[in-house]
Amino acid sequence: MKAIRWLYAPVGLYAALSMAAPGVVAEVAESSVQYQGHPIHMLTAGPEKGRAVLLLHGGRFDASTWKKLGTLQVLADSGYRALAVDLPGAGKSPGWMMDPKNFLAGLIGVLDIERPVVISPSRSGNLSFPLILDFPEKVSGYVAIAPVGVEKYARQLKQSPIPALIVWGEKDQQFPPALAKTLAAGFKTAEVVILPGAKHPAYLDRPKLFHEALLKFLAGLDD
Repeated sequence: MKAIRWLYAPVGLYAALSMAAPGVVAEVAESSVQYQGHPIHMLTAGPEKGRAVLLLHGGRFDASTWKKLGTLQVLADSGYRALAVDLPGAGKSPGWMMDPKNFLAGLIGVLDIERPVVISPSRSGNLSFPLILDFPEKVSGYVAIAPVGVEKYARQLKQSPIPALIVWGEKDQQFPPALAKTLAAGFKTAEVVILPGAKHPAYLDRPKLFHEALLKFLAGLDD
């Protein structure tokens, strides 16, 4: 049965985040992997045996955005293995001509992680949509944050079995919030969270609400 939950997330709706003891900061490690002869820079945090969460980024950002926002800390504190990558041409990863249809499937193999949850904001939709369409077995959950390509890919999903969390800013002027419902219709199970007053990218405007919705979604996958 299809389940779409449409939730406007007012400030203060959720309880406070479950965090580590005061003063305890998760270690964020910096490293790189070789992919088709090219280095991919990344930041990692959290226990190696925790559920893997692969964090992509939008066009104007890189892996360090997730560190500055506190997302790596939040995930590590909750027992997840967070991996934020600099996509080719961003951050500390050099640019090179890669195949967008197969890039993430290959990267997951190089990272040696099993069925990660993929967090995909904005322009990274050009990479994440081909992944969930052509390699659904490689993904255990999909967190779409106003991704590029909804109008192109939503109908192709054809009731994808991948659990999805779809996050949008209420005042996103780049991609109308109505596209969140369009995207949700492509999944068997999807929850839509509209962040109040947030623009594009919404998670930067409402990080606390974003983190709360993310942890709730991940906890549901663990059930």
